[in-house]
Amino acid sequence: MHISLPASTPTRTAEPPFLYTTSLDARKADNGRRLCGRASLAAVALFYVFGPNYTIDGDESNDSNRKKSIVGLSNLANDCFINSVLQALAGLGDLRVYLIHELHRRELDGPEIYHTLPSEDGLSPARSDKLRELQQGITTRALKEMLDRLNERPIYKKTISARDFIQALEYAFRTRISRNQQDAQEFLQIVLERLCDEYHAGARARQRALGAIDAAASSSAGEEGSAQESSSEVEVRIDDGSANGLPAIIDTKLKEIDQESGFPFEGKMESQIECQFCHYQYKPNQTAFVNLTLQVPQKSSTTLNSCFDGLLKTEYIEDFRCDRCRLQHAVEAKITELARARTQGDRDRLDQEISRLREALETDPEAELEGIVFPPSETAPKRRIARHMRITAFPKVIAIHLSRSIFDQSSSSKNAAKVAFPERLPLGSILSQKWYKLLAIVCHKGSHHSGHYESFRRNHIYPPFSTPEVFSSYAQSRTASQSPSAAPSPRIVPRSSPDVEGDATISRAESSTSLSGASATQLTPPQPRPTTSGSRRSFQSTNSRSSKQTLSPSLIATARRRTRDTPTVSSRLRRRRKPNDRWWRISDEKIKECKTSDVLGMQREVYLLFYELEKPDASPTMGR
Repeated sequence: MHISLPASTPTRTAEPPFLYTTSLDARKADNGRRLCGRASLAAVALFYVFGPNYTIDGDESNDSNRKKSIVGLSNLANDCFINSVLQALAGLGDLRVYLIHELHRRELDGPEIYHTLPSEDGLSPARSDKLRELQQGITTRALKEMLDRLNERPIYKKTISARDFIQALEYAFRTRISRNQQDAQEFLQIVLERLCDEYHAGARARQRALGAIDAAASSSAGEEGSAQESSSEVEVRIDDGSANGLPAIIDTKLKEIDQESGFPFEGKMESQIECQFCHYQYKPNQTAFVNLTLQVPQKSSTTLNSCFDGLLKTEYIEDFRCDRCRLQHAVEAKITELARARTQGDRDRLDQEISRLREALETDPEAELEGIVFPPSETAPKRRIARHMRITAFPKVIAIHLSRSIFDQSSSSKNAAKVAFPERLPLGSILSQKWYKLLAIVCHKGSHHSGHYESFRRNHIYPPFSTPEVFSSYAQSRTASQSPSAAPSPRIVPRSSPDVEGDATISRAESSTSLSGASATQLTPPQPRPTTSGSRRSFQSTNSRSSKQTLSPSLIATARRRTRDTPTVSSRLRRRRKPNDRWWRISDEKIKECKTSDVLGMQREVYLLFYELEKPDASPTMGR
């Protein structure tokens, strides 16, 4: 059916207004979205200016129900022994500080220092490449990048791969890391030894460069005409425009820096032997270590201190041939031989040998004596000796390996004894005791041939990496500055004497501070500070008289009660400084929170422990 429209009504009159209305609504919507976007950007900028990590690092202030977590590691090829060690290392603050300092120093020195090899003849190309890679610190850089990625504060569940670090480690050793024999301790050992070798190689490269600078300065000083011959060392001075210049202290400063910021896992142990017959003490033998291996005794339960006793306690060894007793036996044998000698030449030779043996007995019994024929070793006496070890250089971070392997003639098994370990570990003698705080552990579940590794690391952030409670601390400081009654000072509490004369003396301190309570604030208006002794006496007497008139016993009792009931700032801060009881339990990409009691309860599974040396200014209750 055809419908005809009136002639007066145009067929397209509704189309332009419809199009115009649509474009106008679109413009309004676009402008609204643009304004909302600008407002949101301004809000985000304002938020990140005043509190950039408020929702990430503010643990107590962030009251959202979001599940907090950390970065996990994927396990694609039985990498749990690698992941557990890396997560434990990521929770060590001193290790991260060392990595940052070491790489920053290498950048400041320049690559040419660590690319130059020592001028030694006979270096093969393979050895030269290995030494150059040690000086350049390839593994150190790779580990820093790995730990930086693990220490991110993600706002969503995040899992990364440790493949980059594994490739750097495989390139450093020119081999592949086997997944068949998984041992977290062996992996930790090769990582720490490689980091220690790179540190010492870099330190030697810096010393060679400094020696070259000193040699160049010495030669230039000789060319300038100081023809004075002297056997003393040439003093290097810096030209600062003065006549004599400034003494060069670069070498001393670099040595101090190396000593303060050395490899945090490196320590030194000293072992000494003492003969129980002649009581001769051998020269102590010092060895460096990057981790300590403690044997777990075969019993149902033990403690970490008992495991340390197995390493550091005095050990007695039978059937040992003492060098001093051997020399004494040789002297006696030579004297007997001298009595039987018939010719003068034999007597002279024996007299000379006896004198040399006696001199060695007095000076150094361990020295090798050439040209002297000793009696057969079978005739030398066997003695009982005492051998003891002690730690002479304590590392900043101590890694402890609890050896749970039990080997017999046919097979091997795992020692499942419970090992109780403390949160704060004391090491050293009583006079020079060091305290260590537990930061991470690695546990193993399963048998000696199969199982799974997981790690526990303390959920803490070091001061350079977080600003917790940004807004709350700012609000408290503003409130405290605006209302003095909220932060009373304990120095101005009135005396307990009932005499108003004595109570009135508190006005002397109120010239610079205020009492708690609004009434106490109104009682003592600000007074001008005296400038001379006479004006100070007159001011005190005037203030005392005014306080006698204004302070009543009821107001003083009110001030006492409010001071007693209201907590001070120091007490609030003291109560809020609680030890961090939060830990992360990490099994590859699976992460959940736990408490210190849960960590200390892993006595049957604990395998590796990481303790960090407490700072001198740390509170003694930290970690309890």
